[in-house]
Amino acid sequence: MGLGKRYSGYQSFDYLKETRDFGDYGLIEGESLFEPYLVPLSEEEEERVLDLAGRLVMISLHEHPHVFPTDPGQIRRYDSEGRVYTAYEALANSYWDCVFDNFQDGAAFITSKSGWKWDDVIYDMGMRLCDLAHQDFLIKCETTADIHRAHREGRIALVAAQEGAAMIENELDRIEILYGIGLRVLGITYSESNALGTGLKETRDGGLTSFGRKAVARMNEVGMAIDCAHSSDQTTRDVVEASRHPIFLTHTGARGLWDIRRLAPDDVIRAVADNGGVIGIEAAPHTTVTERRPRHDIESFMEHFEYVKDLVGIDHVAFGPDTIYGDHVALHGVYAEALSIDETQAGGGGGAPRHVPVEYVRGVENPTEGSKNILRWLVKHRYGEEEIAKVLGGNILRVLEEVWQ
Repeated sequence: MGLGKRYSGYQSFDYLKETRDFGDYGLIEGESLFEPYLVPLSEEEEERVLDLAGRLVMISLHEHPHVFPTDPGQIRRYDSEGRVYTAYEALANSYWDCVFDNFQDGAAFITSKSGWKWDDVIYDMGMRLCDLAHQDFLIKCETTADIHRAHREGRIALVAAQEGAAMIENELDRIEILYGIGLRVLGITYSESNALGTGLKETRDGGLTSFGRKAVARMNEVGMAIDCAHSSDQTTRDVVEASRHPIFLTHTGARGLWDIRRLAPDDVIRAVADNGGVIGIEAAPHTTVTERRPRHDIESFMEHFEYVKDLVGIDHVAFGPDTIYGDHVALHGVYAEALSIDETQAGGGGGAPRHVPVEYVRGVENPTEGSKNILRWLVKHRYGEEEIAKVLGGNILRVLEEVWQ
């Protein structure tokens, strides 16, 4: 039920309105700061979109569905308070039945200027999940049954995820603690190396460590899905080999179309798919562009989708747009060092490839717009219902049903 969501009007941290003890940061209103765009369709295609949106289970494999300040200069202070707003109303206008929420990942600077500290991650997750517990629209998703329930009831299942595992340090038991809190997807690394393995920003690729293999085994044992979207090529290959379950690349694209470290080469995409895994296509600014379409928009994004689909088949590709409600380009500017933007967008020779700088990604700028335009694009390009059902949710559910058990 992508349409007619059961949203009653709750806003983040409404339960504290009478005793507000945090700042007012001028958060964006509505869904976007930029001009909205919908893929143009015929009347017949519009009817098909609405029919499919109402019947299919639609899942975004990677988002940050948070509301940010209109003034980029306020972002660091806003994040440091730990009360990042969830975009309940904007999500209610989307087609998604389930969203993988990656919290503040490396930008949770509550007790540290460097990020990825255990205290910061627990603080961030605890505050967000407390907010979630005070409303009745989003469902804290811990099983595939929760996803199907959200679809039936006109709600959205929110899957708690973290993009990297640096905060577990050398403590395997922290995987269980995170699972107990509600985390269901954990990345091996976030761009820079940690105790588990090599991140994709590094110039020397050491792959998965001995401790990393133990961590993979523990994640398999507790039922934690594994993400290698920010891991190095060799680390990803090693994780595929070490894991007894399929893994995700929750948000990436094809290096074969655009040669930057942030995107996955063909052999890594094949390795993940050969083990039953799924590759989610991302839309964070200046990532999934191509030589034919160097300006980042829905068309370049979908070119990466079709490349991966043609490479490994329709059963192994999905969408993890990696979008926010705010100025994503400006946010990358604020957190360029923490998010390793320069290193991960560097080309194979070390320099960043040429692309057209954009203020926003036209057609996939936020989770709401992305949910609508991905389906519209697929309908416009005459994909069949079975194919659409797979890439918009079915493939992800197949992996989760095995991993989450």
